Parts: sequence; structure tokens; C-alpha cells
Amino acid sequence: MNIQPLLQALDIQEEAARTQADDLRTQIDGLQTRLREAETHLEHLAITRKTVTSLADRIPVSPPELPEHPDYARILTVFNEATGPLRAKDVCQVLDHELLPKNVEGIRAKLKRLVKLDVLTEADTGSFTRK
Repeated sequence: MNIQPLLQALDIQEEAARTQADDLRTQIDGLQTRLREAETHLEHLAITRKTVTSLADRIPVSPPELPEHPDYARILTVFNEATGPLRAKDVCQVLDHELLPKNVEGIRAKLKRLVKLDVLTEADTGSFTRK
């Protein structure tokens, strides 16, 4: 029996398997390089995050943009001088507005807007304080 054709077939398969293995090793090397680069990038991002958060308390906070109506600045002055929480009616009195429902509701709406702007907080329902 002649086994030469069988050995030649095995040589062809061996060479194909060797070529495939070499290609896979090359791909693995490339992927390992890309993985190291990605991990280094992640480390740099983590360091940046840590640095930024450690410096965050040193960055001056700019005051929020207030609406143009002059009552807003006056309302903030009232809260800067206040020693405790204020209600819309209290603010109306300090601003010398008549205690009419429309005036109280207007001030209440402005107070709520200042809460949304993160300038005031609503301690209890209808009771506002400076942040």
C-alpha cells in the first residue's frame, strides 16, 4: 500500500493549521496591545475623575442667573437678612406689597421659581429658606 498520498494530504492540512495558528497569534498580539491601551486610557480617566472631584470644592460657584424682574433681587435680600424660614405672606410684608391674594400668589410663584433655580429650598410646604 502506498501511503505517500495520505502523507501529502496530512502535510497540506498541517500547513493550513500552522498558518491559521500563526494568524490567530498575530490577532491575539494585536488585541492584547489594544487591550493594554484601553486599560491605560481607563486608568487615566479614573485619575482625571479623582483630580477633578478633589478640586471641585475649590472652583468658585457662580451665582445663578436670576430672572429680570426686580422683585427677585429684593426677595434674595429679604432671605439674606432672614434668620429662619419665610412664607410668601412674610416676604410680601417685607417688600411692602399689599397682602392681597394676587400679590401673595405672585410672590409664592417667584419663590417656587427660585427653588427650581436652586437658590432657595422649600423646607416645609410654603416655607422657604436660603440654600
